[in-house]
Amino acid sequence: MPLSSIARIHYNGAFMPLFRIHRMKDNPRQQFRWAPHVSGVANVKPKDYEQSGEVEAENEYAAWGVLRNSETPLAVGDLLEYGEGQLRICKYVGFEEARWIVPETPISVVQMPQSELQPQAQL
Repeated sequence: MPLSSIARIHYNGAFMPLFRIHRMKDNPRQQFRWAPHVSGVANVKPKDYEQSGEVEAENEYAAWGVLRNSETPLAVGDLLEYGEGQLRICKYVGFEEARWIVPETPISVVQMPQSELQPQAQL
């Protein structure tokens, strides 16, 4: 039995990961396409993506192959999410690790009533 077949055997039968597809929106895609390639984990913003279905495949390259001849092939900048939120981003050089970055929400300043700001008279 070939090694690749052994890796897919699950105690209840064959197992193929399910990848959720996140398509990069047009404006961020243009910026991404012209940005220089950097290695390492890519930080991506959820607001730049739209979820676009799912594909079952052995790995991200197999998912790319399945989608390559479809009406909506994966494009540079698109994400595949699998497992418990693990992300892989499609780049010109292949797939690399990515992670969501969520901007911190600023803490609002609490305004105290003017009467509490003035010093109280001492007895």
